[in-house]
Amino acid sequence: MKDGFIRIAAVTPAVEVADPAKNAREIAAWAKKAAEAGAAAVVFPELSLCGWTAGDLLLQEKLLASCADALFYVAEKTASLNAVIAVGAPLECEGKLYNCAFILCGGRVLAAYPKTYIPTYGEFYEGRYFTAFDGVTRRVQLASSSGARAEFPMGYVVCRCKSVPQFTLAAEVCEDLWAAAPPSSALAAGGANVIFNLSASDEVIGKRDYLNALIAAQSGRAECVYVYSGAGSGESTTDAVFGGNKIIAEDGNILAQGSQIFDGADMIMTEADVKNVAAERRRRNTFVCGGSESVYFDLTPVKTALETRRVPCMPFVPEEDAARGDRCAQILKVQAQGLATRTERAHCGSLVVGISGGLDSALALIVACMAADKVWGSRKNVLAVTMPCFGTTRHTKNNAVKLTNALGAALKEVNIKKAVLAHFKDIGQKQGEYDVAFENAQARERTQVLMDIANKRGGLVVGTGDLSELALGWATYNGDHMSMYGVNAGVPKTLVRHLVRYYAESCGDRRVREALISICETPISPELLPPEHGSISQKTEDIVGPYELHDFILYNVVRRGYAPAKVFRLAMHAFVRGEDGTERNKGFTADDVFKWTDNFYRRFFAQQFKRSCMPDGPKIGSVTLSPRADWRMPSDASAAVWREELEKAYKECKE
Repeated sequence: MKDGFIRIAAVTPAVEVADPAKNAREIAAWAKKAAEAGAAAVVFPELSLCGWTAGDLLLQEKLLASCADALFYVAEKTASLNAVIAVGAPLECEGKLYNCAFILCGGRVLAAYPKTYIPTYGEFYEGRYFTAFDGVTRRVQLASSSGARAEFPMGYVVCRCKSVPQFTLAAEVCEDLWAAAPPSSALAAGGANVIFNLSASDEVIGKRDYLNALIAAQSGRAECVYVYSGAGSGESTTDAVFGGNKIIAEDGNILAQGSQIFDGADMIMTEADVKNVAAERRRRNTFVCGGSESVYFDLTPVKTALETRRVPCMPFVPEEDAARGDRCAQILKVQAQGLATRTERAHCGSLVVGISGGLDSALALIVACMAADKVWGSRKNVLAVTMPCFGTTRHTKNNAVKLTNALGAALKEVNIKKAVLAHFKDIGQKQGEYDVAFENAQARERTQVLMDIANKRGGLVVGTGDLSELALGWATYNGDHMSMYGVNAGVPKTLVRHLVRYYAESCGDRRVREALISICETPISPELLPPEHGSISQKTEDIVGPYELHDFILYNVVRRGYAPAKVFRLAMHAFVRGEDGTERNKGFTADDVFKWTDNFYRRFFAQQFKRSCMPDGPKIGSVTLSPRADWRMPSDASAAVWREELEKAYKECKE
């Protein structure tokens, strides 16, 4: 449960219809097995104590009494487990019969959740037995034949864990999910971060895909972890087959799924992140939370190892080829549309791009050409300016020239060496003194050249800096930091490379492809220091750190709002060694992860002043650092508490 990770199991036991005692033993055994595997929550199907297909037997007093005995049995047998258990059974209250999900923990019945929407169509005849919940929460008393008694609320209740405040849960039953206004939406708004669905939905061809989509959507809309456990083995097959579908989703994403029919799965288990859910709700101020009655339980906090939960090392980049291609195509269109609209509204006559032969400027030039196609139907008004100086290599310059010519844009070379040397003389810069002034003077001279050329042409300077550089402050203030529209401001570096490669493979032009592939294979560099033997001497990732790791940190810090210890833990899991013992073979050590994560926090805080006055640019994904959009931060905030927690986590890891 450390860091908010809760292991959750969804189980389809073998049911004996109308034999609650046998079913209770089966359920208790499965609950013990799941808890011993680390599950803090174990969810069973709808009416799992008696079988959903019991039919008119549900109206028999003997079956109802047996179900009550079975419920107390499960509560007693699971009392010592460090887990909450959700089981299904009928419950009689005020002369009416309700189809309920029961939450058990520590030998107690915490709450019951009656089904709101009772299906009486097609193969479903529940209206014959059950009453629909009317929305009124009641206090219910239940007794067993041996004299055991329990009192608990039935209705809209949130069960809250004392030791893990973000672990708050509630339940709904089967058909409730399919309704236009699912009870889970109200329960989530009431404070439940985890929703259980105890179901007995039969198997129909095509239904499983729709169910997956429905659960993913509800977990996203309600900002929750959604756990679905469906009936299967043992239910009567007189008129239907129950597939034992089980699905666990979080915030719009399926974490785990299984089916007795398709996968042979009796149990699925994964780690959900309740702190992630809580963080998303904090971020979305339209999510109104609170108001439900609360019941409290407690579990012993333990560290939940990440054994099945996937932690992608490149969260900005889709892993599947098709999804990645679709994402790249969409991003290029968004960038181009944003630039085209700005060009038209500003009545610009041209687009000016500083082209270096690197990834960022290549992407900016591609977007400028796409925007020009929209605005003018021609690329002759796109001017790529190459500005060689002390660090420019023949390789990168050739790439810049080849790409510009292949794309059909205009090309202009302005050698800035003489201008920079004159400036050095003016400010007293010593020859051979390769300091910050030496580097930044070149970047600022290039920006001046671009701005003045744009003025002469009635044009607009297209910025090339990307999201990762903005996060690290890896830009010269009022140099490459500045432009008239920054098309890459919402694109992280790990995604820039994929966008460029996607365009290379999809544009259909051999010359463009060859130029872009060469650019993709060139080390990332600002080329501000003289080359060594004709090769790039200044590699960005040697200075600020690997962008793959920085983008991972950026996503989890800004998008997820995770604490430094959790960011470090996840980075170790993704880049060094998984908590299941799997070596990642990415060339990183714990020392590397700490060094570059600490560097990220240091630079992220110290360089906010550059982001506070960054140019306009289109938002691309869920992370942006624009002070006018998603990120507002004082320029003089301290990073001390973040870095202290990170160092503590690192020391604990080394011990």
